[in-house]
Amino acid sequence: MSGDGAGAIGRRALIQAAAGVAAAPALLANASAATQRKPAPKGFLWGAAISAHQSEGNNTNSDAWLAENIRPTLFKERSGDACDSYHRYDEDFALAETFGFNCYRLGIEWARIEPSEGHFSNAELDHYARVLTACRKRGLAPVVTLSHFTVPLWFARRGGFEASDAPQLFARYCRTVAERLGGLMHLVTTFNEANIGLLVALFPQSEAGAALQREAQAALVAATGAPKFSRLAFADPAVTTPIMQQAHRLAYEAIKAARPELPVGITLTTQDIQSVGAPSLVADYERRLYGDWVDVARSHADFFGVQCYTRLRFDEHGMVAPPQGAELTLSGYEFYPQALADTIRWAHRTIGKPIYVTESGVAVADDARRIAFIDRALDGVRKCLDEGISVHSYIYWSLLDNFEWTSGYAVPFGLAAVDRQSFRRTPRPSAFHFAAIARANLI
Repeated sequence: MSGDGAGAIGRRALIQAAAGVAAAPALLANASAATQRKPAPKGFLWGAAISAHQSEGNNTNSDAWLAENIRPTLFKERSGDACDSYHRYDEDFALAETFGFNCYRLGIEWARIEPSEGHFSNAELDHYARVLTACRKRGLAPVVTLSHFTVPLWFARRGGFEASDAPQLFARYCRTVAERLGGLMHLVTTFNEANIGLLVALFPQSEAGAALQREAQAALVAATGAPKFSRLAFADPAVTTPIMQQAHRLAYEAIKAARPELPVGITLTTQDIQSVGAPSLVADYERRLYGDWVDVARSHADFFGVQCYTRLRFDEHGMVAPPQGAELTLSGYEFYPQALADTIRWAHRTIGKPIYVTESGVAVADDARRIAFIDRALDGVRKCLDEGISVHSYIYWSLLDNFEWTSGYAVPFGLAAVDRQSFRRTPRPSAFHFAAIARANLI
């Protein structure tokens, strides 16, 4: 990592980024004619997000690393070095600073901090202290996630969030992090998309897909000798959900005990639920997606993180495919940025806490469609603000093309592309466009 944080970004790319920001009036003028931007509320956070496992690389002590490397596997490829953000974090912050962002969402990796049960690594805690300090020095408020789908290998081997004492173990980790690092954080969330298991259960699965999942699970059990080996997204949500809810409650209390002034929130996957035909099935499927997490967010969160990518449609038989002719993204989702406003409204009327958009993004080959997605999503945020809803951020997923779990590196969400060999970060035109909006502070 170079001293000025620009080594793998490239001077030319930074000059282009600066030029793009300087061209803010032209970029804003080229936005949709329907767009009527206005100043964002005081303290509004503009930024991009990343997660630890997806960007750092070589997270060898996690459940995900093992799941990627066994055979058979659900993963199309291994995470490997990822974006090497474990070493190049300041280059990422430099890019975000150049874009005029004032916050950055990132992850703390539990598998590094507690590599074996009850042993906390001072070296890794020091590493993340350097990361958060560097983030702040770039003028970026750190928005930190403590568990972004991955857990330590030892935790997965003993049953993960299917084990009855998992809440106490998770809260101990969160308390340790809060005591050592909480003073460097701006906001913190416990889980990323805590209801991910409930979302996975809504998707139809083929017999071949179910068989591969069973074979991959059997391979994990055989590799570890742990019959209760549990990975969050593929465990039974009927078992994991109440345990994770208690884990969040205990973690919230532990963090507040260590850092009373630190805002602690929770994020859920909040896709726009729509019903096809009558009678409406929206309320039923919202219950299936969110369950009791609504009550947990009401009682044990200072703020709520909305993470929305598309809409999901249902009829009496289950999930319905996107309409014929609908534009699909490289993730297979329908291109539907207007979903964000609907989920913000849902969170406002259902949970009633300050709302932060902690993830909103799109994977596309044509970067012009990313620009269109950002513009339309922001149009929705502005309309929600006009309605009196308390929205405090727009954080795009993601800053970089990174490891997208079972899809590998084939789905580019990034404002910047990443060369898989040199790790050079190359900003896309959409980055300059979003930078102009953030610099102007216009929503």
